[in-house]
Order: sequence, then C-alpha cells, then structure tokens
Amino acid sequence: MTKNKNNQSIWGNRIKKNGSVLFQKIGSSIDIDKKLYKEDILASKIHVEMLFKQKILNFKIKNKIIYGLQKIENEIKKNKFEFNKKFEDIHMNIEKRLFQIIGEDAGYIHTARSRNDQVITDFKIWISSTTKDINKNLDKIIKTILKVSEKNIETIMPGFTHLKNAQAISFAHYLMAYIEMFKRDKKRFLNNFNSLSENPLGVAAISGTSFNIDRDFTSKKLGFKKPTNNSIDTVADRDFVLDFLYCVSVCSMHISRIAEELILWNSDGFNLISLSDKIVTGSSIMPQKKNPDLLEFIRGKTGSNYGNLFSMLTILKSLPISYFKDLQDDKELVFKSSETLNNSLNILNEVLRNIIPNKKKMFDLANHGYLTATDLADFLVQNHSMSFRKAYDITASIVNFAEKKKKRLNELSIDELRKFEPKLKNEVLKIFDLKNSVNSKKSYGGTSFDNIKKMITKYKRDQND
Repeated sequence: MTKNKNNQSIWGNRIKKNGSVLFQKIGSSIDIDKKLYKEDILASKIHVEMLFKQKILNFKIKNKIIYGLQKIENEIKKNKFEFNKKFEDIHMNIEKRLFQIIGEDAGYIHTARSRNDQVITDFKIWISSTTKDINKNLDKIIKTILKVSEKNIETIMPGFTHLKNAQAISFAHYLMAYIEMFKRDKKRFLNNFNSLSENPLGVAAISGTSFNIDRDFTSKKLGFKKPTNNSIDTVADRDFVLDFLYCVSVCSMHISRIAEELILWNSDGFNLISLSDKIVTGSSIMPQKKNPDLLEFIRGKTGSNYGNLFSMLTILKSLPISYFKDLQDDKELVFKSSETLNNSLNILNEVLRNIIPNKKKMFDLANHGYLTATDLADFLVQNHSMSFRKAYDITASIVNFAEKKKKRLNELSIDELRKFEPKLKNEVLKIFDLKNSVNSKKSYGGTSFDNIKKMITKYKRDQND
C-alpha cells in the first residue's frame, strides 16, 4: 500500500506540485460540507462493518477504524477537531485524522468506495433527516392554526376575490385553507423519500467495484430500502436534490402567501388584524410605527429559495452524466434552503400565535360590497323556479338599485325588493344576514360553522395518526 503522508493531499504521490493557493481556496468545500460529519462517520462505520462481514477486512483493522472514527466524532462534537482546507472536504479531513489516530491501517477505509458514492450517501441521509425536521415544523404550524381557528369559528369576515369583497366567510375557514396547503407540503416532502431511499454506497467512482461487497447489507444498516441500480446514474443523479429544493420552494411560496395577506390585513387600510409587540419592530425616525418586519422577512426569503432551485437546475442542465466539480455547489444550496425554510416556519408559527383578529372590523367590512348578493340569487333559484342566470340578472338589478340609493342589501325593504320580483315575501330578508349566509354554505368543504367544527376534528385526528 502506498504510504499516505498526513502533510499532503490524498493524491500527492500522483500530482507532484501543490495546487495554487487560489485553487485550494475555491476547490475546498470543507466550510460547507463539514455539516455532513455525522452522516459521513456513520456511513464509514457501516461500510467497514460490511467489508469485515465480506472478509475483505480482518477483525483487528475493522475495530481500529471504528475506534478512530468514534474518536473523531467526539472531537468534532467537542469542537476539538481541526478542519483543514488543504484536504478539501469532510471525507478527506476525517480520513487524514484517522491516519493520525490509528496509523497506516486507516488506508483500508476507502476500500471499495469513492468520494463520489460516499458524498451522495451522506447527502441523502442528511436530506432525509432535515425533511423529517421540516415536517415536524409543518405539524407545529398546523397545530397553531387549529388553535387559532377554534377560537374564531364564528368570526365573520369578507372573503376576497381580486382583493374585492366577495362572500362572507369564517376567519377560521380562511386560516384552515393554509392547513390544506401545508398538508400538501408535508405530502410532497414525504414523497421525496422515495428518491432518497436508494443506497448509493458501493457504486464507487462510476463503474462499481471488483470487491465482493454486500450493498444490501449497507442499505439495511443505513436505513435505505435498496441499492441503486446503475453506477453511472448514481454518481450523476441529483434529482433528489431538485425534488427537495422544489418542495422547499413550494412550501416557501405558501408561507409567502399567508405572510402577504397578514401584512395587508395588518395595514391601516384594512386593519383586520393587529400584531403583538412580540413580533413587530419600530422605526428609527417615526415613533408611532409598528412594522411587520418578521412577515416581510419570510416573504422575502422565498426569493432565495427559488434562486437555489434554479441554480441547481442550471448546474445540471448541460452536465454530462457522472461526477463533475460543478456538483460541489449542491450541498450549499440545500443547506441554505433547509435552514431558510425551517427559520421561516418557526417565524410564521410565532406570528400566528401572536395575531389578534379585529372581529368588529372584520364584520363591518363584510357588510360592505353586497356580499350576500349570491345568496339572494341562490334563494330565487331554490324558491321561485327560475334559472340561475335569470336570478343573477334580477339580483344584479337589485344591487344596482341599492348602490344608487346608497343602501346595503339588508337595509332594503320588502316593498323595494318586490319591484324586481313581485313574488318575494318577508322570508327573503333573512338571506341578507351575514351569519345565515356563512352557515348556508353547508356543502362539503364549505364555510358553515358545522363544517368547520367537523374539519377541525378531522385535522386533529389526522395529526394524531
């Protein structure tokens, strides 16, 4: 075995001259991928166990390597490990330190593997772990929304289309629309586990290995369902990175949408909610200001996550298959997106726990804009045997009349209504009550109070499953 001196790079016997300072600087990824140290050490331990099982390594060397790896892990945890940019990445930093601890037997650790399969293995394990953390944070968001919703089932507000008053809804029903979005986010992340479930370890650099390894063994021990099928595709594949970054981007978009609406509703123009002092900031010049900076922060961070996804797509778009240095950026993009998303979810959760709905303002605003017009049209269809289009035209005429008289629909008399439909009786007047309007929407998924209560029960049951 060629002697591997600890003061030179791993390929020092082949490449005689030291790389330039600039190349060492841009070629090193240790500042980024040191985050993978736990995954790298775990995969190395399992790899060595497999080599021993297959009689490729003897018992003594296997134990020495595992002892050294455990010592390195403890050093990193205690901040006693020196990361050296000269050795490029977390894999070589660990291997070089292993030589210092156990000597030349450390050279056996790289038997039947390459950094190409090693890094993808580490990376898949890390993404699997952070995906679980993200879904836990999504569960927290859903739980918080349910708590706020339970307190606001009968809080009536206008539902908007085109930012114009449309129909009366429950504030709880509005909030629970985001539960559906975040549930889809959870499902999207869980679906990505399928592409993370195939074990890259053992395909080596590109063609596999001549050693009699057991990839099923490493797959089982590392939590993968099975080994990957094609060695070339394995080292070239970053679909699982794209899938993760896409999931992050969609979830970020949902966060941005609710942030935007809360910012609007907190504005003086809407004044539908107020924000606790815990989640606002002030102005350096205007003493009266309370700004929704946290919501603006998470709205803005969505752009960063979109950028990370498009960066990765661009890196891959013309890349021949197998490994290239271009792929070095994949980890930084994923690490940044994961951190940004988890921070945004935690911020949003804190904001949702500290919003105060202005119930009177919500109700008053719902009384503007003729929100019960559709209820009147539906009433005419249900009670006077007319088509919806005819009912629509009659209702539009009534709205025009009310607008001209500067009256709300609930301020019109029965005599005024009969000018447009003589058959109408006093019972029609209840149609204009906002609470009745909300409660009339009993179709599955609608905004009636009973529906909302049932959905809250369902969501709680789903969370406990």
